[in-house]
Amino acid sequence: MPGCRVIQMAALCAVAFGLTGYAAFGGWAVITVDDFPETVAAAQPVNLSFVVRQHGLTLLPNLSPIVTATRGKLEVAGKVQGKAAGHYAAQLVLPEAGKWSITIHSGFGASKVKLPIVHAVTAGEKRPATAPSERGRRLFVAKGCVTCHVHRAVSAIDNNSLGVGPELTPKRYEAAYLRRFLTDPSIARTPGRQEMPALGLSDAELTALVAFINGNHSVAAQR
Repeated sequence: MPGCRVIQMAALCAVAFGLTGYAAFGGWAVITVDDFPETVAAAQPVNLSFVVRQHGLTLLPNLSPIVTATRGKLEVAGKVQGKAAGHYAAQLVLPEAGKWSITIHSGFGASKVKLPIVHAVTAGEKRPATAPSERGRRLFVAKGCVTCHVHRAVSAIDNNSLGVGPELTPKRYEAAYLRRFLTDPSIARTPGRQEMPALGLSDAELTALVAFINGNHSVAAQR
């Protein structure tokens, strides 16, 4: 029967690309945080803006994302508002100093991202600057790279990659080329392959991601 053949072909495609369930039928999205902070001020409003794209490409408007932050038994929810199509902003107040875990549920299928630990600090408290490679590892999650790519230096427990892009653990690239590619992925467009979006990365973000992707890493860690 024609209907059965369609279902069988869809199942075969799902197996071929390593996708299951909702992911096999377009129900996945990539969440990209615009400006992921290293530290925030405790007990003060924190604005966290982000973009949601189906398959990493198509902006998804009219969603109802949920943003939560947890520290031990404490949990706070952010107030989320839609901005331009596919763009959203959450406001959170982390009530006490310490390490906080922030999770963004996109509101599209089961797509979500658990961000690297954010440190809430009291007035006058300073933390040492993060090394570029470590900053890049954190951005690998916050910018949504983790959704499409596997990298063994990034925790696979909290954010499972769909593996629609190549595994990046063993990859090393000429730094100038990698910066150009991350700025404009169309320079390496391959027919029939998933295309990356241009994320509008800042110069500092490019430096950090290049340092991470081209670096040597032994363990995955959340700090």
